[in-house]
Amino acid sequence: HFTPWSVAFPDGRTTGLVTGYYEPLLVGSRSKTPAFAVPLHAPPDDLYTVELASLYPELKDKRVRARVEGRRVLPYWTRAEIERGAIPADAAVVAYVADPLDAAFLQIQGSGRVELPDGRVMRVGYADQNGHPFRSIGRVLIDRGELTRDNASMQSIKAWARRNPDKLEALLDENPSYVFFREVPPPAPGTIDATIDGPYGSLGVPLLAERAIAVDARAIPLGAPVFLATTWPLSDTKLERLVMAQDTGGAIRGSVRADYFWGFGDEAGREAGRMRQDGSLWLLWPVGRTPRR
Repeated sequence: HFTPWSVAFPDGRTTGLVTGYYEPLLVGSRSKTPAFAVPLHAPPDDLYTVELASLYPELKDKRVRARVEGRRVLPYWTRAEIERGAIPADAAVVAYVADPLDAAFLQIQGSGRVELPDGRVMRVGYADQNGHPFRSIGRVLIDRGELTRDNASMQSIKAWARRNPDKLEALLDENPSYVFFREVPPPAPGTIDATIDGPYGSLGVPLLAERAIAVDARAIPLGAPVFLATTWPLSDTKLERLVMAQDTGGAIRGSVRADYFWGFGDEAGREAGRMRQDGSLWLLWPVGRTPRR
């Protein structure tokens, strides 16, 4: 029923970057305490989304996040400005966690779980973003010579932070992007959503561990089956399987580019944090039809 189409860059290259992401577990609280003081903000009331397509049809995929100051429409606050208290004091907070680096990685993953003091676990998911481009703090450390491309991973970044706690705030400020969260209610028993214990991707359906990828939706249509050919993290062992394009991400740009969803928990985090592999993609498209180029 499907024909495989090789996905390529405009210059004809068919090999690109495959990274990994996962659903982390953080410890936190619904209210601010001395132990849990790092907020996971909900979208503030002064955050506006400007749709440009009505004015410029060629910009139909472009949105601008903005704030209004008097009669001027301005870019929304950067991460550094938000962390210094730029958003309204009464802005809603979904939860508070202990570690600013864990909160930053949660923003990169886009969703996660927070274990509360009473033992209950709440799920949080992506709600919005401040409109600024994502800049990898791993790339910043590589450019500074603090890490190498071969050893840059979530684990090595956390190790660097433990050695340099006085430099962590400045490092996080290098990424102007900021993600806002929402609490995700549990699925109703007996529904299809309840059969997969995963976070919700951009299609609004739960992600199945090791069978979903985030893509650039301008190149690969969301919902399409894709054959992925890459290797296991830090290995030459082949990782080849059918996956579904069900998610997107601020750092996922380009046609031959995928973020592989490893699942929930520490083991998934270890694999996701180390994954930076070469890979190729084949879009599976209905027989007799031609995908857009």
